[in-house]
Amino acid sequence: MEYQLCPSILSADFNRLGEQIQTLEKQGVKWLHIDVMDGDFVPSISFGMPVIRSIRKESKMFFDVHLMVSAPERYIQDFVDCGADSITIHAEACEDLERAIELIRDAGVKVGISIKPATPINDISHLLEDVDMVLVMTVQPGFGGQKYIPECTEKVQELKEIIDREELNVDIQVDGGINDSTMETAMRAGANFLVAGSYVFNGDLESNVQRIQQKMQDISEKLN
Repeated sequence: MEYQLCPSILSADFNRLGEQIQTLEKQGVKWLHIDVMDGDFVPSISFGMPVIRSIRKESKMFFDVHLMVSAPERYIQDFVDCGADSITIHAEACEDLERAIELIRDAGVKVGISIKPATPINDISHLLEDVDMVLVMTVQPGFGGQKYIPECTEKVQELKEIIDREELNVDIQVDGGINDSTMETAMRAGANFLVAGSYVFNGDLESNVQRIQQKMQDISEKLN
């Protein structure tokens, strides 16, 4: 199984964003998690296409764009055009989730769907054959720095059981409250892509990434 650390630039120092992205790349980080928030689906507002287009010019990382926006199907092509390699949309934000998934697929990038902590796996289980990744939010979407919600571990386990039973090629990503202890909890439950913000960016970025990647490798070796 492939494991990836997905640093969320929501916690980056935007005065040094380009420099910090270069540091991530030098440390072998392949995925960059980009949270787009509209102030409607979630209370906060983050950033959008101009930021992604700007950093795309200087980075070869995989841009994992997480749309925490209402009616995301309106913007799929725009985000692809400015550099997204995958687009994750919220099941709760779409009137026609199947159509939105189809639009992402037609745009030629990887497809992700996300669910809030209160949304049951059963709401999306019929769509797993159509996506590349499921993002299980382990905090309430919209704010950084929250604590991991323990009940979400069972959701990851349930999702992993379905994926294995149906022999699907679907990655499980978790986002929220990831730290030294919750990382192992999430990975043991079945998550292989870990989004982390303050855990990565607070303090010395280079040493943080080295330590986190080593810990992920140690855990993955135990699991395999």
